[in-house]
Amino acid sequence: MARVATVSLVDDLDGGEAAETVTFGLDGRQHAIDLSESNAAKLRDLLAPYIAAARKTGGPGRGNPTSRRSPTDRAGNRDLREWARAAGIEIGDRGRIPNDIQEAYQAGNASLVSHRFRRPALAG
Repeated sequence: MARVATVSLVDDLDGGEAAETVTFGLDGRQHAIDLSESNAAKLRDLLAPYIAAARKTGGPGRGNPTSRRSPTDRAGNRDLREWARAAGIEIGDRGRIPNDIQEAYQAGNASLVSHRFRRPALAG
């Protein structure tokens, strides 16, 4: 005997049939609620003046943390590492680049880099 399982959304406000899951953020928290077309429209209408007056702060989440870097990022990191080495800063061939080295590179000022990354001066 075969079985068929059906999944249906239930409106979280009135218990009726929901048409969609609406996601929204407030006070730094993301929320999701299942709503009928009518209740979803009411929520959107209620929030519309606030959304119109608000600033956008970016998309939802930060994406997949295991995603690969683009070739442009790799080339930029390679340039940064070459700059750091030329400035006498110790930096590995791979791995995360410390923030103060990144900031110094962006500012074009190697003297901003902490002494802990500096190679000892050659005696001569």
